[in-house]
Amino acid sequence: MHKRLAFIDTLRGIAVLAVLIQHVLEVIVQKHPTGAYYWVFHDAIGYYMNFGRFGVVLFFFVSGFVIPFSFPDSATPVRDFTISRFFRLYPAYWASIVIGLVTMYLADAMTYPSSQIIANVTMLQTFANIPNLWVFYWTLAIELLFYFSCTILFAMGLLNQRFTAVAIVIAAALVGIAAALLISNRTVSSVMEVGLNLSAMFLGKIIRDTVIGGKLRWPHVAACTLLYAIFAITLSERRFGGVYQENFFYSYSIGSAYVCAALVFVVFAAFGERMAWRPMAFVGVVSYSVYLMSPFVLVWVHRVLWVGDGPLGWAVFAAVVVALSVLVSWITYSLVEKPSISFGHRFRSQRRKPVVLEPVLSTQGAAE
Repeated sequence: MHKRLAFIDTLRGIAVLAVLIQHVLEVIVQKHPTGAYYWVFHDAIGYYMNFGRFGVVLFFFVSGFVIPFSFPDSATPVRDFTISRFFRLYPAYWASIVIGLVTMYLADAMTYPSSQIIANVTMLQTFANIPNLWVFYWTLAIELLFYFSCTILFAMGLLNQRFTAVAIVIAAALVGIAAALLISNRTVSSVMEVGLNLSAMFLGKIIRDTVIGGKLRWPHVAACTLLYAIFAITLSERRFGGVYQENFFYSYSIGSAYVCAALVFVVFAAFGERMAWRPMAFVGVVSYSVYLMSPFVLVWVHRVLWVGDGPLGWAVFAAVVVALSVLVSWITYSLVEKPSISFGHRFRSQRRKPVVLEPVLSTQGAAE
């Protein structure tokens, strides 16, 4: 049994709380009179920094740090990797769908077409051009794309080659920057955004290869991070820029989210376990459940436990949502996630030989 990397769990905790705080503040701004605080809140989460996107991108970096090294040294590594990922992601995701459907029916009398529900059960709805049941499921499609990419590269013997990730990040950045500057098309921008998210993941692998693997050096990280940042800023300006409107997606907020996520991850990776913080690491352990369950906790708290407007009421609202989200997520982690992961291990083949993996890498998913 390998010891967990506490600083990675700490990053997961920071990431999921950033997403949660974004959602909480959006509810306050959109559904309650905030008076003189309106633009203070709005600018904080929509103009200068989109904390939700920051948290999601931080998860993507963690994914890149973890997933490429999750293929076991077994007789059937691709099969075992697929089984591991399936039992890591799907049971908790299915629980989220059930809780979400019940919540939205009881709270808002909302129902959904059976075809949409069935498609979402597969987690492949985005690839079939079928809407997500809830918008925050969009990140799971990116995760699956990264898993598929890693599997193909692993099968080709390229995944752990020294410069594979470097070449991918550089190529994606150059193509993405050129496309953003030369092609004014919404579809192209959307595709480039997928490329940017995958670049964050492969940049996470580059950082891992530098701080743990020893295959690369910090100049590689610096050069790739710089290109990634230019890609993020350019694409954000083209996709979300223009005249500022009262939404939460603007070039400054999205661009800064991508860049800040990279900088935070680099700092944490450079200092390693010295950056670990036990309470935040605990949140990181249950962060996949927090991501999946907290939107529905937010709905119930807003409906049942709203204590009033004003700074004190908003602070209480945020604190209750965070506390209950962590509590509910710990329960779903204990009852669904953890047993599912253990159950999935029964179907994995035996290792060819004992191997030493860094903590967390063989059992934890990037979606956490």
